[in-house]
Amino acid sequence: MYAEERRRQIASLTAVEGRVNVTELSEKFDVTAETIRRDLAVLDREGIVQRVHGGAVSSQSYLTTELPLDTRFRSATSAKTAIAKAALRYLPETDGSVFLDSGTTINVLAGMIKDAPRSPSLSFVTNSLPIAVDLSSNIDLNVQLLGGTVRAITQAVVGDTALRTLALLRADVAFIGTNALTVDHGLSTADAQEAAVKSAMVTNARKVVVLCDSSKLGSDYLVSFAALDSLDVVITDADAPDAFVEELTELGVDVVIAE
Repeated sequence: MYAEERRRQIASLTAVEGRVNVTELSEKFDVTAETIRRDLAVLDREGIVQRVHGGAVSSQSYLTTELPLDTRFRSATSAKTAIAKAALRYLPETDGSVFLDSGTTINVLAGMIKDAPRSPSLSFVTNSLPIAVDLSSNIDLNVQLLGGTVRAITQAVVGDTALRTLALLRADVAFIGTNALTVDHGLSTADAQEAAVKSAMVTNARKVVVLCDSSKLGSDYLVSFAALDSLDVVITDADAPDAFVEELTELGVDVVIAE
């Protein structure tokens, strides 16, 4: 596991649990206690956690830093695969339309869609360059790439042109990725333009399915783009804290644990 990914998971765990200690983190991530102390020192300098004796507590700050796309693709790969596989059941069975946003777990899902037999009546709309290229390699799939400005760090199309197009479209289901998920802040991400596209997809879809690995639970990014009451399903992995899953369920969200 890369240091950036380990630190992101530590930040999420601290936000969910409120407090973490060095010994437990060392065992969980199979690294030395000194490595964990360095991780906590970095997170403390960034204002994400607050160092205390033997560990750290949550600082409740909003994250703004995005990892490069290639780093995100390499992180939590087994969890993303399990989540994407579980998401396949929410595709329309015969005909219909599907929104796919620019999340990396959504990209894994797109690869599975491309390689599995699908109804030619299904239409896919995405703002992700990698997803559009991947899906369009299957000539039987109907794929629409939104127009607009490309964000280099995520390879996502954003801006007024994309939003005007989405305003005219409706989807049976939207598969949405997120940088973070909390009860108070809902789904959030670092960039306002990307958040606007995600929000439009959520608004214009009959069913909203969120693909979110457990490292993102409990974290908050700067821009909230969807409240919990706008979501139908959250698919996460087996490392999701039970208390967090129970709270989401009590608030009416269908939580699926991908194995």
